[in-house]
Amino acid sequence: MASALSAPAASAVAAAAAARRKAQVFGGGRNDGRAGCRVGIARKNTGHIAMALTVHASRFEGVSMAPPDPILGVSEAFKADTSDLKLNLGVGAYRTEELQPAVLNVVKKAEKLMLEKGENKEYLPIEGFAAFNKATADLLLGADNPVIKQGRVATLQSLSGTGSLRLAAAFIQRYFPDAKVLISSPTWGNHKNIFNDARVPWSEYRYYDPKTVGLDFEGMIADIQAAPEGSFVLLHGCAHNPTGIDPTPQQWEKLADLIEEKKHMPFFDVAYQGFASGSLDEDASSVRLFVKRGLEVFVAQSYSKNLGLYAERIGAINVICTAPEVADRVKSQLKRLARPMYSNPPIHGAKIVANVVGDPTMFGEWKEEMEQMAGRIKNVRQKLYDSLTAKDQSGKDWSFILSQIGMFSFTGLNRTQSDNMTDKWHIYMTKDGRISLAGLNLAKCEYLADAIIDSFHNVN
Repeated sequence: MASALSAPAASAVAAAAAARRKAQVFGGGRNDGRAGCRVGIARKNTGHIAMALTVHASRFEGVSMAPPDPILGVSEAFKADTSDLKLNLGVGAYRTEELQPAVLNVVKKAEKLMLEKGENKEYLPIEGFAAFNKATADLLLGADNPVIKQGRVATLQSLSGTGSLRLAAAFIQRYFPDAKVLISSPTWGNHKNIFNDARVPWSEYRYYDPKTVGLDFEGMIADIQAAPEGSFVLLHGCAHNPTGIDPTPQQWEKLADLIEEKKHMPFFDVAYQGFASGSLDEDASSVRLFVKRGLEVFVAQSYSKNLGLYAERIGAINVICTAPEVADRVKSQLKRLARPMYSNPPIHGAKIVANVVGDPTMFGEWKEEMEQMAGRIKNVRQKLYDSLTAKDQSGKDWSFILSQIGMFSFTGLNRTQSDNMTDKWHIYMTKDGRISLAGLNLAKCEYLADAIIDSFHNVN
């Protein structure tokens, strides 16, 4: 009969057994090269049990913690704030006057139609849903545009604006490896990430003038002029993000002259067509100007804002070429790049867009809803300006608020002042001073004005 272990020994055995169970749970216990722990038990002359614990280092030891996303991280901080005063003006997503997310009525109708048809969920081709590709090119360029009739547009459905930009970046890296992309200073926070990930070199051109809180057009022209011939110039088609400052029609003409003269390639990011001014045609006028001149043009599109399809990830990359055979070759190579990247795009959002744009009644309803969304943002912009002007007795000119367009306003607040907006006033925004007016309502305008005035005048 086996002798009983001493109390210390029994305790050690129990601990060893627990360690074995833990090792099995966490993948250790065997010397198989995986991260985990291995427990050994040895009996000494004293009758006590000794344990030897060996910890194997993780293969991921060299992986550091990534910093929070500067835009999406704002929403996480907002959610953690328990104040009743809190206001989220960080992420560019439309809210109702009650500050709630909105699904457009026309989207609900399109989805109901899809459900009634009982359509399947088969894979789309690599280039996406054909009816969507036709609708999106028509919407961007105008259905009667000669480049469409002549078959000179290569269109691929992609994963909203981000995916479309990323696909184009991969194309640039493969077929224009020596080219540089020129990006406005400032720009949307993800632009640089996209080109960095694609290993496409970029540099900045001047855009924002902090002295006037307006466009530094002379600096913009000078930097594009100085760039190497054949550079890609990334332009915001309308409602520049983050500034809300767009060139005038005359300035767009001068930009087209210069880009044509320097043999640069215009690359438009069109994220707000119809959502900025309320007019689909007006918001596409910059792109159509360059296309009318016969230039080859890249255009990334998104339907997150103008149809509220944020989670559907629906957009497109369009390349306007000089001839149909060129467009065919470009499209074939875009498909080749898309295949190993995401294989083929999702179908749900594509069918919503195709149904809405392809049906005259729903198309008209969509334009009405877009005008209402754009109108609400314009009303909020006006109320904020009125509140700032009435409350600020310093004589500061706040009229730049009204000269900006779209869902964003660039307040001119620096990082420290933006921190004060959050720390003292519970207003969440990006650290470059951008606020999303789409997340503001009329009832909160005076509170926001108080916070901006305090931060601007009392925080250095």
